[in-house]
Amino acid sequence: MAGIHLTEAAQSYLAELLSKQDTDGIGIRVFITQPGTPYAETCIAYCKPGEEKPEDTVIALEAFRVWVDATSEPFLEDAVVDYATDRMGGQLTIKAPNAKVPMVNDDSPLNDRINYLLQTEINPGLASHGGEIKLIDVVDGGIAVLQFGGGCQGCGMVDVTLKEGVEKTLIARIPELTGVRDVTDHSVTENAYY
Repeated sequence: MAGIHLTEAAQSYLAELLSKQDTDGIGIRVFITQPGTPYAETCIAYCKPGEEKPEDTVIALEAFRVWVDATSEPFLEDAVVDYATDRMGGQLTIKAPNAKVPMVNDDSPLNDRINYLLQTEINPGLASHGGEIKLIDVVDGGIAVLQFGGGCQGCGMVDVTLKEGVEKTLIARIPELTGVRDVTDHSVTENAYY
């Protein structure tokens, strides 16, 4: 079972909410946005049949199922979902002490460390432009081959972003890297950000 605990109070509150959704088999999904960073936020959402992902971990509770996002799961270790009532009503609370703890260190594989930096520092900055970067591979000589997607495709500023921002950040944090290359085809301009 994933390292997340839902108290009895939280389970009965969520079960009641889910019963009002009028959807057979509906459950909840727990995930963290920007896990392992100071900006991590733990979220709970409805999960209708068909919305779960194959890599999710499923927790079968008495009244409903919980799908835990695979990327978020290590960060949800020791997390507690509770429902607290006071005279103003009640509130669902989520305490996830490990949500902001980085899961990579200097001994982690090179690709893991690059992916971690991309997910936590670089992509959140590009997201406002609808862009994202993926690591394709690290080739001889410590060159990280990156793929720009979303709004980065066809954007004339990609080369500047790549050299000034991404390359500097990655090389500063990961000394084994000597540079970055871009595999994206910039002739595709329909999604470009202007």
